[in-house]
Amino acid sequence: MKPTLLILAAGIGSRYGGLKQVDGVGPNGEAIIEYSIYDAIRAGFGKVVFIIRQDIEAAFKEKFGGKFDHLIETGYVFQELDSPIEGISEWPERIKPWGTGHAMLVAANAINEPFAVINADDYYGVDAFREICVFLQNDCTPNHYGMVGYVLSNTLSDHGTVSRGVCSMDEASYLTDINERTKVERTDKGIFYEDTDGRHLLGPDTLVSMNFWGFHPSVFETARQLFVQFVKDNANNPKAEFFIPLIVSHQIKAGEIKLKVIPCNDQWYGVTYQEDKAPVKAAFREFIDQGIYPEALWG
Repeated sequence: MKPTLLILAAGIGSRYGGLKQVDGVGPNGEAIIEYSIYDAIRAGFGKVVFIIRQDIEAAFKEKFGGKFDHLIETGYVFQELDSPIEGISEWPERIKPWGTGHAMLVAANAINEPFAVINADDYYGVDAFREICVFLQNDCTPNHYGMVGYVLSNTLSDHGTVSRGVCSMDEASYLTDINERTKVERTDKGIFYEDTDGRHLLGPDTLVSMNFWGFHPSVFETARQLFVQFVKDNANNPKAEFFIPLIVSHQIKAGEIKLKVIPCNDQWYGVTYQEDKAPVKAAFREFIDQGIYPEALWG
């Protein structure tokens, strides 16, 4: 059975100042998301599922509708603040989305096979899709997940701080812990992150998560149980977010799963800030000149 690609595309894009999910970076206006889908198709994925909001559905389908439907099965799922989740009958008041873990969870009814999760606005590289597809087809089980790990120095923006999930692993490259580090930036004195205790140095070769996960569909039930409790615990905390690493960390510490970290040396590209767009466009122009992608992605 071919794996599914789940794309988290419901973000608001507050730092970018608009819908970066559909913003063009290719020579014919192709968005980053399209290069990910192209890579997924040639890697061997059989279906793509988009997580979007209802208020961006029209813009999203106008941009992508019909482009690749003949090449891969395509589906849409909506993430809203009150998307139905079994076990939750009353939702607390809030404006901020519930986070990536909730986004993944609302797709539970659309996925029955091993699947990968990515962000819509991140470019992950050709090799990453090949590696995770092989893992999902051959090694993924209810207690064996995977994740593509990126070298920290390859994932930073030159135009502001970013958040990164810093990975701790054992000698066999299985994840032992993942810690979200915020306000990560490159300086003349090294790469630092900031928390309530101040600024801390990070090694440039540190492996980090860019939200490229490989899961068995059994993860959905664990995610549901944890999210139900999370909503109860954070009823009066409107800024709390339920991230995918919270699910993974819980399962690792409970001994329910092992998660293989698949290292990737590819350069990450993303559009966290408007200023990121020009270098990303230049990078895709170079990829095309090198023959990695065709000039017209969909022919």
